[in-house]
Amino acid sequence: MTPSADRTSDLLADIANGDDSTPPLDMDALLGHFRRRAFGILLLLVLLPVFLPVPFGVGALCGPLVSLLGLQLMLNRRWPWLPGWLRRRPVSRQSLQRFLKKGGRWLKRVEQLSRPRLDWLFTHPASTVVTGLLLILLGLLLALPIPLTNYPFGLLILLYALALLERDGVLLLIAWAAGSATLIGFAGVASEALGWLHGFIA
Repeated sequence: MTPSADRTSDLLADIANGDDSTPPLDMDALLGHFRRRAFGILLLLVLLPVFLPVPFGVGALCGPLVSLLGLQLMLNRRWPWLPGWLRRRPVSRQSLQRFLKKGGRWLKRVEQLSRPRLDWLFTHPASTVVTGLLLILLGLLLALPIPLTNYPFGLLILLYALALLERDGVLLLIAWAAGSATLIGFAGVASEALGWLHGFIA
């Protein structure tokens, strides 16, 4: 099986199975394992804190990073840009092992339903612009201090990460539809709230 056809769970397991004699792993090396799917794995890593039981404010940190990745996709970059200090940052194999232990089962279930299809959606410039624009806007929503929205917005953005990782065009179309509906709905609610506030003040 070629590396590009490997399942995400298999690649993560191969990376996580190192020991003390294995050379240290940095972000550059991790992204290299995923090649053209580097945006997908980076988006997944950015989202992980959203699903952890940590204090409030995680969205304010993760949201801008999601938007940054979206901007790079919108500009049709083939490889994600990261600052030098972050590219050289060591990646803990133990953390990857814990992630696989807790989330490996659901990841395999997604992989059973997903497969590479409609590959042109990941290579056509216009399609990449749409994906990038939606991620920019969803990242901004995730960053807003709105109670109880980290999980739903995080799960929505996770669809994009999995679609990019599995090169599943059908899943990407579903993510487009869900993302667009969320943005339109949020815009409607925001407009109503501003109208109510204006009427209240007037």
